[in-house]
Order: sequence, then structure tokens, then C-alpha cells
Amino acid sequence: MHLTPAREKLKAQFVDQLGAESWTPAWESVLAYHPPDVFLSSLKLLAVPATKKHLEPKIQHLISLTVNASSLHLHVPGIHTSIALALSAGATKEEILEVITLTSTVGIHACNVGVPLLVEVLKEEGVGDVGLGKGAWGNERDGSMDPRQGEREALKEKFVKKRGYWHETWEDFLRLDPEFFDAYLEFSSAGTWEGGVLEPKVKELIYCAFDAAATHLYQPGLKLHMRNAIRYGATPEEIMEVLEIATALSLHTLEVATPILAEHIK
Repeated sequence: MHLTPAREKLKAQFVDQLGAESWTPAWESVLAYHPPDVFLSSLKLLAVPATKKHLEPKIQHLISLTVNASSLHLHVPGIHTSIALALSAGATKEEILEVITLTSTVGIHACNVGVPLLVEVLKEEGVGDVGLGKGAWGNERDGSMDPRQGEREALKEKFVKKRGYWHETWEDFLRLDPEFFDAYLEFSSAGTWEGGVLEPKVKELIYCAFDAAATHLYQPGLKLHMRNAIRYGATPEEIMEVLEIATALSLHTLEVATPILAEHIK
């Protein structure tokens, strides 16, 4: 693709600020077809975290990988670029695999959102005293015991031991289906909270990234994992940088759509 001398200078500016591995054919199309101010403003958006580096470059690229690889986005070109940049910045295969595994847990938010709504509906419809019928939770009125309470308490202790926290949002999920709760606990811990190589603070920042992304915007999880990250030592600047990197998702519209336009008009 031919670039004018003026646009070649803009390309050089991009490479100087973000690195040669950040330059892709998609950005070549953006530079060639869009007005220069669109390209420059996009570069400025990307350059702020890349310049400030409150998070080291390796962690920045792992955060970017999270946003790209989330099942809510699956931006394949971005996955390629983020992995290449992370490796170049010193990330290991094990670190990248752990990010992928952590990011794969986003689907549990179907339960995090759905269970409270289900409990509300059950209460409104008079199904059970607490939210589940047939006495499976015991009876709040007569004080009878939940026959599976011991099992649930053991699972709660297991969660806290593996994950390092507990939140009230897990309570109804655990009561409604302890087997699935246990299965999720194993899935969300394997290769990450058990035997993982990333420090807990980084794991929590990974969760913040896919919760904050515009494809998800899961506010309860974002607040929870911000709190966890701070308790593990994250600074406000580091968390802000995660949000800035997640904001770069906006640019994927330019990166994907512009080359398609170029194919149709060439």
C-alpha cells in the first residue's frame, strides 16, 4: 500500500511511540484511508499508557490480550499482536496461558447476573421461603436445618482458601446449585490460583480488564476486583491504566472495518 511522504512520517511516529511490532496492515489501511487527524488521535490514545508505564510493558500487553481474547470480543488480529508484543516484552508461555485461562472465566457472569434475578422471581412467586422450594434450604419460619448446609460451608471455605476472598453475591449461587459452584471453583482456580505464575495483583487486574471492556461493562465484578487488586497492592494509577488499555477496544472498529473498505474500493 503506497503512503505519501507525509504519511510515512506519521507511520514512523507510530512505530517510534509504540514499537515496530505494533504496526500492522490494518494500521496501514487506517493511515492510508482516514484523515491524518483520525490516525493521530488514535495514536495519542494508545500512547498515553505506553508512555507513562505505571504497569510494565509486559503486563500492559497481557491486559490488552485479555480484552482481545475475551469470549465477548475474540478480536483475532489483536490476539496475535498482543501475544507477539507480550513475548517481545519478556512474557513467558506460562504467563500468557494463564492470562488466557483467567479470561476464559468470564462466562460465570451468566450466573452472577442471573442467580439474583432468579431468587427475586422465586420470592415474588412464593416458591420457597428463601428462594428455593421443597425445603432444600430449610425453612426460615420454623428454623429447620438445611440438610446440605455442611457441604455448602465446606465449599465456601474451599473458595476462600483458593481465591482469597468471599462476596455475598456467591451465597445464593452456592445454595441453588453447590455442584455447579464447586465445578466453577475448580475451573476458575486450575492453572491460575493453583499453580499459576502471575502474582495475585496481576490476576485481579486481568479480571478488571474484561469486566471493564465495552463489550461487557460488568460493574459488580469490576468494583469487586478493583477492591481485590488494591488489597494486593495495586495503585490507582495501575488500575487507571488497565481502564485506558481496555478503552483501546474502540480502535478495533477502525482496524477491522477500514481494510474491508479498502478491499471493496481498490
